[in-house]
This record gives sequence, C-alpha cells and structure tokens, in this order.
Amino acid sequence: MVAILILAAGQGKRMVSDLPKILHPVGGKPMIHHVIDAALEVQTIEPSSQTVVIISPELKKETVQGGRAVHSALQTNPLGTGDAVKIGLNVLSEVPQTVLILYGDTPLLEANFLRAVIEHHKMHPAPCLTVVGMRPEIPGAYGRIVANEAGQINRIVEYRDASKEEREISLCNSGIMVADGALLKKLVLQISPQNEAGEYYLTDVVALARKEGIDSWVVELPVEGLLGVNTRIDLAAAEGIMQHRWRRRFMEQGVTLIDPKSTFFSYDTIIGKDVTISPNVTFGLGVTIGDNVRILPGCHIEKSTLGQGVTVGPFAHLREGVVLGDHVCIGNFVEVKSTTIGSYTKAKHLTYLGNATIGENVNIGAGTITCNHNGFVKSQTWIKDGAYIGSNSCLVAPVSIGLGAIVAAGSVVNTDIPDEALGIARQRQENKLKWATQFRARYK
Repeated sequence: MVAILILAAGQGKRMVSDLPKILHPVGGKPMIHHVIDAALEVQTIEPSSQTVVIISPELKKETVQGGRAVHSALQTNPLGTGDAVKIGLNVLSEVPQTVLILYGDTPLLEANFLRAVIEHHKMHPAPCLTVVGMRPEIPGAYGRIVANEAGQINRIVEYRDASKEEREISLCNSGIMVADGALLKKLVLQISPQNEAGEYYLTDVVALARKEGIDSWVVELPVEGLLGVNTRIDLAAAEGIMQHRWRRRFMEQGVTLIDPKSTFFSYDTIIGKDVTISPNVTFGLGVTIGDNVRILPGCHIEKSTLGQGVTVGPFAHLREGVVLGDHVCIGNFVEVKSTTIGSYTKAKHLTYLGNATIGENVNIGAGTITCNHNGFVKSQTWIKDGAYIGSNSCLVAPVSIGLGAIVAAGSVVNTDIPDEALGIARQRQENKLKWATQFRARYK
C-alpha cells in the first residue's frame, strides 16, 4: 500500500492575497488540483493506495478536493511540516508500506515523475528514506542537503538555520520525500521544535534515522517539475513552464502555432489536427476545437466548441456557451455568447450575437446586434436556415427570422419575419433639396 500525503496548510503570506495560495490557478486549474490529479494518477498503479490532503482551518475541504476522491485532514495550528505529516498519518486506516509526501504548491509535478521516485526508493534496502533533491540556478531559501558522493544523506538543514558554508551547497531539498510507513510514523513522533522558527521540521527525520543506523538517500531530479510557488513571481514562472509543455504537446499532435510564446492554453483545451493558431490567441476553460480550424490573431475563446473547418478572427471573442458548426466563419471584432451557429454560416464583421440559435448558410451583415437583454431578463433570437441579415440591423429578442428571410439593412426588428419574407423596419427616407447649402450658410 502506498499513502500519498499532500501538505497544503501553509499560510502563503508572500502571495499578498485573500485567496489561499494553493487555490491560485495555473493554466486555469488551482495548484492543489494539479498536485492531487498527479497523485490520483499514481494511485491507478497502486490500487490500494490513499491520498490525504492536510489543510488549514481557513480552507473548505470541498473546495480543496474539487470532487476528487481524496481524504482531508485539518492542521489547526501551523506547527510545521513534521506536525502536518503526523496529522496525515493519523487519518490513514492502516500503516502504509510506503508514504510519498508532496506539497500543494508544486503544480508542475507529473505522475510519471512521482512513480520514478517511488521506484528509486524501493531499490534501496528497507527501512530507509528517500529525499528528492534539485540544483536551482538561484538556490535562495531552499533547505540544503548534505550528502556524500554515493547519495547517502548526512542531514538536511533549513536555510534559516544553515551556516555560511552550508548555504554554499548547491544541492537543495525539494521537500518531496518517500519513506517506509512504519519508520516514518515512528520518527515523526521524535521530532522536536529545536529551531529558529519553533516548528516541527519534517527534514529532521533524516538525522533521527541516521542515529538509528538507517540510511537516507537523495535522488536528484530536474528543477522544472519541482518548482514551488511562494510568490506571484513564482506563479508566473510556473505558468510559463506549464504553457511551454502544452505548446510542445499540441505541436507534436499536429497543431501549427505561428508564434508559440504568444499562444496560451487552459489545462482542459482540446484541439484536433491540422489546426493553425495565429499569434496572440488565448484559450480559456472549456474549449474544444475540431480539425482544420484556423484561429487568426488576437482572439479570446472560452467555454466554446468549434466544428471542422471553422475560421475565427482576427480579434474575435467567443464567450461561454458557443457552439459553431462545420465551416462557420466568425470574423474580425465579432463577439458571440450563448449561441449555436449552424454549418457554413458567416458573421464576418463588427457583430454581437448573444442568446441566439442560428441555422445553416446564414449571412450576418456587418454591425448586426442581437438585442438580448432588456435590463431584467435575457431573451432568445432564432435565425433559421438561409436567412440574410442586412448590415447595421438590430434584432430585438425574443424574435424569429424565418427560413430564407431577408432583413433589410439598418432595420430594428422586433416582430417575427415569416419564411422567405423581406423585413424592413426603418423610417422611409426623405430628401430635402438644397437643405445642406442653407444649413452651411446659417453658420457662415
């Protein structure tokens, strides 16, 4: 049995935020959910394993769990990582064979990485401890690992308690640890808060194990997957690394990114093959894109589904609840929300379409607005197959435009238009001869 403990009760004061640190999103998903999802993926090969998240009283367990199949435990007082592990172990139904300790502010962890750490731990004679080390370019305030060339750890010293010589060590503690369950449960009870912070440091178990003749080993891994987020600067760095991963993955799957660095995805973005994405495009949550789609520069798309062969942009905004059929064209400065659009329909210029159901082969002229809100409620607009909406038209919902109907340019339509009819809703034009000359003369 493998137990995974995720320590997530830290205060996160350096984020300077009312939102708890572990709930800050990376790629549209809270950091803690990235960690939990990686842990749950590890569980798929360890069927009897359990995951426990240790949280502070300020956090609601439902928010932290996010509907995921994990347990939670409460660390009422912030007494340090050693205390958090002790609380997490007490929640488990039995003493596990192996315990993997993670942190809720490390969103870049991946399941294959964690499985490798567990396998490395099992290579050494039991009982033992395994600590994941790294060598960041700027070690900063990370704890330092004092180890020999074979990887046996002598001790781990926290930065604030380290001497000048110890701070020169480049091998840093990532915080991730694997331990034999019975050994860990025994050692955490022996930790004492004999340090500057007055906390129970989990890292003290290494020295305690050494006193009993038990080895601790370091496995050194790349920094990228181990980045902990403590500040907004760290959060931006984590976002950058995550976006780089996703850009690479999409390009490997047959997506063309004209300028990868200016394209941003969410964790749940789904894209088909032979899709071309131009610079400065952002995908919010809940986007699914079919094959052979073109996204032109400057678009923002969220909670939308795009069919095959769709063209969007430049400078289009697809908001929540948009479904575009095959070969739809949404052009420049067009905003769409809560609208379904049938195949081969076009809205190419300066248009707002909201709370509408639009059929196939419809042409939406420039400047068209579906007036869907009266200040109190939103109403629906229906535009049936083959209709033609002239430029600068306002469709005042609720209203229906019939099959093959035409709306004359400049109309304000607030009554249904039957199939194949022409709807004209504008005042008859009157020309006053010589009026312009007389007007200018008055002002001279």
